[in-house]
Amino acid sequence: MTLTQNKVVTFNYTLKDEEGNTLDSTVNAAPFSFLSGMGQILPKLEEAITGMLLGTRKNVKISAAEAYGEYNEGAVQQVDRTNFPKDADLQPGMQFMANSPDGNQMPFIISEVKDDNIKIDFNHPLAGKNLEFDVELLDIRDATSEELAHGHVHGPGGHHH
Repeated sequence: MTLTQNKVVTFNYTLKDEEGNTLDSTVNAAPFSFLSGMGQILPKLEEAITGMLLGTRKNVKISAAEAYGEYNEGAVQQVDRTNFPKDADLQPGMQFMANSPDGNQMPFIISEVKDDNIKIDFNHPLAGKNLEFDVELLDIRDATSEELAHGHVHGPGGHHH
């Protein structure tokens, strides 16, 4: 089946950085599924999967700029401890959400805690990293009307909200 918009695409992958360190993988886990043409995976990865045949494997290298962008020092800020709940035990690596002035939620990670000075980073954790995906295409099928209406893939037996 040709990969066009509104297909459910299922694949296994192993994601590595350019040093060969495994960052994520579906090996020993459930395969990953997405709705094609909906911007649910990196555009360059979806483009590479488009030309694959079922059951084939492919190595896909994606530059930082085409993955999660270059690391932006301007996205790192120092904030006061009073911006967090009083009882929170703040540690580097903790993830939080902030609201932008226009009301959008923006995830950030605490990168450093020094007394009441908290360094937060709005960069995606993979920003600035060249990525390498080892991909195995498992299945392509038409999306159901319910999946299209909800904007995501439903598992076996449907999806319950």
